[in-house]
Amino acid sequence: MGPQRILVVDDEPNIRILLSSILQQAGYVVDVADDGFAALRKIQQAMPDLVITDLRMPNMNGFELLSTIRTRFPELPAIAISGEFVSVHQSPLADAFFQKGHYEMPDFLKTVANLLSSSRQERLRGKDNPVWAPTGDSPIMLTCAKCLHSFPIDVNDEAYQSKQTACIFCGAELEIHLLAIGVAQPSSL
Repeated sequence: MGPQRILVVDDEPNIRILLSSILQQAGYVVDVADDGFAALRKIQQAMPDLVITDLRMPNMNGFELLSTIRTRFPELPAIAISGEFVSVHQSPLADAFFQKGHYEMPDFLKTVANLLSSSRQERLRGKDNPVWAPTGDSPIMLTCAKCLHSFPIDVNDEAYQSKQTACIFCGAELEIHLLAIGVAQPSSL
């Protein structure tokens, strides 16, 4: 068995170069893609052992890529990295989340190693429904636990004052819990 393969997906060339270099020095084989469509083409050519993706990218963003990966390749571990979103709760879309500029490389490499050595069932244990909260004034991204599609909501919008909504893709009912910090936590009903 050769070295494990990691696919790094980010539209910023400097991030791709930096992460590739660090991962290669750690002994991994690294491939890169600049958006979700390019990543899916790379996955079809050679299945990686782990995907690391940015969330905000042109063409196909990280939410869409992660949703596709969870649907088509459910055992493939994935890490989301973003400077524009923070993860308040764990997500079924990504097995781990790192906020750009707010993590230490030893922690990142330890997470990579742990994900590569664990099964999907082990990674899912104790996971809650996801919420991706923006760091700015953008809407919150909800991810439906049933169909795994993500979509934005504005918790200040009167439509969401009822604290219940339905997935815009599959219609599954979701309940939104407003937390004290002003972030919504979705849950399936």
